[in-house]
Amino acid sequence: ETGDTGEHRSHFLKQQAYLASKQLKAGEDPYREHAFNLQESDRLGSERAIRDTRHYRCASMTFDPDLPSTSIIITFHNEARSTLLRTIKSVLLRSPPHLIQEIILVDDFSSDPEDCQLLSQIPKVRCLRNDRREGLIRSRVRGASAASASILTFLDSHCEVNTDWLQPMIQRVKEDHTRVVSPIIDVISLDNFAYLAASADLRGGFDWSLHFKWEQIPIEQKMARNDPTQPIRTPVIAGGIFVMDKSWFNHLGQYDTHMDIWGGENFELSFRVWMCGGSLEILPCSRVGHVFRKRHPYDFPEGNALTYIKNTRRAAEVWMDEYKQYYYAARPSAQGKAFGSYLIMKSSHSVLCFYPSHLICSSFCSIADRLALRRKLNCNSFRWYLENVYPELR
Repeated sequence: ETGDTGEHRSHFLKQQAYLASKQLKAGEDPYREHAFNLQESDRLGSERAIRDTRHYRCASMTFDPDLPSTSIIITFHNEARSTLLRTIKSVLLRSPPHLIQEIILVDDFSSDPEDCQLLSQIPKVRCLRNDRREGLIRSRVRGASAASASILTFLDSHCEVNTDWLQPMIQRVKEDHTRVVSPIIDVISLDNFAYLAASADLRGGFDWSLHFKWEQIPIEQKMARNDPTQPIRTPVIAGGIFVMDKSWFNHLGQYDTHMDIWGGENFELSFRVWMCGGSLEILPCSRVGHVFRKRHPYDFPEGNALTYIKNTRRAAEVWMDEYKQYYYAARPSAQGKAFGSYLIMKSSHSVLCFYPSHLICSSFCSIADRLALRRKLNCNSFRWYLENVYPELR
């Protein structure tokens, strides 16, 4: 296999038929189903040329010849076929073939199983389908567990990777397996799908309500960076796109699988990585475009706001120690909310919490398992995190 467009096309199903079966009908609102302009996405098809948005010095970077391969994990629920296919094709066309062990699609119980199944005809693509809605967090854990490569690369399902995006991230993880690295995330317009370069002077931050935000690199850190290709230390990652050693992912406890659907998992993972012996970086020489939407096009069983509160409360209670008081001050509605359970039922022997996917015993109705993990890993305190990683949080 090569990155040649024609070769991938010749191995693949009839792409036009795959895309045409889900295209808009006359008079339909192009934003209704996916919260972006589906008509424009479909018009672009499965691949296109995009501008190399890296600093010019990135082109002269060199990498070890023996970089390990990676498993690409893409989870989705009712994703538009054109954006999903374009994500996959961009990976195949802009990555060294020997670095792509496989692309694992985890279909989170989409309405049409063929959205995923047909894509397994593409070389290196595997399709796993959930038999019920699990959400991004548990779906990613399933994909990671199935991965055969030693390096995991998590991607959202509406992305386009840019030139030489993968090598810088794998290089950094190869040098230190406790690093978790993310690219600069360029913007793909939700209206006309223009590919727009993002600033290379930003890192991930948050406020006490655990609301993620992009913020300028502190002046001290900026002055210490004498090369624009150098990694950027970041207190948190956005969470949609990152590379991580699989053994380190497992050692650290994967994700908190009692968080539901989406939201807050990036804080939980970021705190855990930093506080338990790792580090987070954004790499300026790795660029991936992402469609940022203004609303979620899919349903949350208990609504977006309540799900986010439950998830972030779990992160605050497990990792923020006495500083969780500031989280509750910023989000008073989080006080007393359950830790992700939908219904509690008592029996003669135990308490069962009913989740959408299964019945589990009472220890999992709480955060006891995650607190035990923190003790087992002998992690630092949140005060340490504030002093050493994010002293700018006020």
